[in-house]
Amino acid sequence: MAGPAFRAAAVRVRVPATSANLGPGFDAFGLALGLYDDVVVRVADSGLGVDIAGEGADTLPRDERHLLVRSMRAAFDRLGGQPRGLEVVCANRIPHGRGLGSSSAAICAGIVAARAVTIGGPSALDDDALLALASELEGHPDNVAACLRGNFTVAWTEEDTARAIALEPSAEVVPVVFVPGTEVLTETARGLLPRTVPLADAAANAGRSALLVEALTRRPDLLLTATEDRIHQDYRASAMPDSAALVAAMRAEGVPAVISGAGPTVLALTDEAGVEKVLGFAGDHGTGGPVFTAHRLELDRTGAAVLPLGV
Repeated sequence: MAGPAFRAAAVRVRVPATSANLGPGFDAFGLALGLYDDVVVRVADSGLGVDIAGEGADTLPRDERHLLVRSMRAAFDRLGGQPRGLEVVCANRIPHGRGLGSSSAAICAGIVAARAVTIGGPSALDDDALLALASELEGHPDNVAACLRGNFTVAWTEEDTARAIALEPSAEVVPVVFVPGTEVLTETARGLLPRTVPLADAAANAGRSALLVEALTRRPDLLLTATEDRIHQDYRASAMPDSAALVAAMRAEGVPAVISGAGPTVLALTDEAGVEKVLGFAGDHGTGGPVFTAHRLELDRTGAAVLPLGV
């Protein structure tokens, strides 16, 4: 049986950074942020060429071990076969190992690019199948859902398949991220979590998660209460003491702040009037560690997108 046909022209894919959990929504909530990685992919006659600029340029592999390439290969398998060769150019802006979804961005960029260069790709691998594959590769659906769909996503697994819905955040919400100079591996952060949590804490998080849907989409005035968490941030604090201290300092001043994903980046959700106050928290708030770099970002509304090469 003949394999798929591929486009001769290169394709460009842009994917957003994401923040998962958002406090109480552990492994379920994701928010797409206006910070982007770009990849340009062209089917070649033979071989594999990988060029990387920006984040990871000095450390990421330039062969089949690259996560984006591995993700493309997985998508091509689902699409019916591998191309003879690939040329891949990555422009990385999302910090690595900081809780801003860099691995999810690589996975999503790879599978979206593979679908885009395959003739008939969107029919063979629809959006639901794309999410399921991305979640399978990442191991959980929260970041990849937001990366693919944009906006604020609620993700879950049903019959071993990832599902997600995207909701539009309030236009009043302005995200600010505080990025430290040090990394924390997701595996390290997950290893600090207990196997069980007290029933009262689980119940509190369930209530806060429900409230956060309303707060983030329609009632930003409720965000401080809605972002309270009892089941993961405190347990991980020992791996990121400066980030935990920054979250505590901001929340004490009425700023809705959380650990972004597995950390150590801190995410604050404010409004236009509060941006300057929030940016003022950048710095050392803990144990003599590095100063945080603060970035005011926009909310991403579209998720992973195939763009014209010249944009």
